[in-house]
Amino acid sequence: MGTLHIFDMDGTLLTGSTANLEVARHLGTLPELHALEARFSTGQLDTRAFSAEIHRLWNDLTTDIVAAAYAAGPWLKGIPDVCADIRARGEHSAVITMSPDFFAHHLLDLGFDQVIASRFPPLPFTAPLDPAGILTPADKVRITEELRTRHDLPPHRVLAYGDSMSDAPLFRHLTNTVAVNADHHLADIAALDYRGDDLTEAYRLARTLL
Repeated sequence: MGTLHIFDMDGTLLTGSTANLEVARHLGTLPELHALEARFSTGQLDTRAFSAEIHRLWNDLTTDIVAAAYAAGPWLKGIPDVCADIRARGEHSAVITMSPDFFAHHLLDLGFDQVIASRFPPLPFTAPLDPAGILTPADKVRITEELRTRHDLPPHRVLAYGDSMSDAPLFRHLTNTVAVNADHHLADIAALDYRGDDLTEAYRLARTLL
């Protein structure tokens, strides 16, 4: 029987960092980003409002800057090996992230079958941002269910990997979950807890749930 592997990106595959932080470092907008994150953490901004602010802040962003930020990111080791093993077994892998698609879609080059992220206009930004394209934590459950149905899999054949409370709705929805370098809030509700810098080890641990 097949299996569907759902991966978070920020803090999970991209360990100890986020797509927005990596882009901000390369653009020189870290202070502005930290100010936005502070407003987000206090509830002044929701996910869609935060993304709208990013869209306004990064009007000079180019594909070359994004590619450099992606390449310099602190990624877990072993991501291509895990994707290759999943594919060799006839299983499926997907990344679901609330971060921008212009960054996350680079992960397709590592072998993931799908990458679903918040939709932004093409770079550099000249078109407005459509709030409907920005994902929320609840969307991770919805998208996972769409993928599970498409592949005709029962819930126990879905494995989720995440690190933070944005993954909590999905972790509560599924049985087979692996916290990857997670805070205690998510680790407490995960089936398994992995600490380290190698995705192959977290993946090996996850397969014991099947």
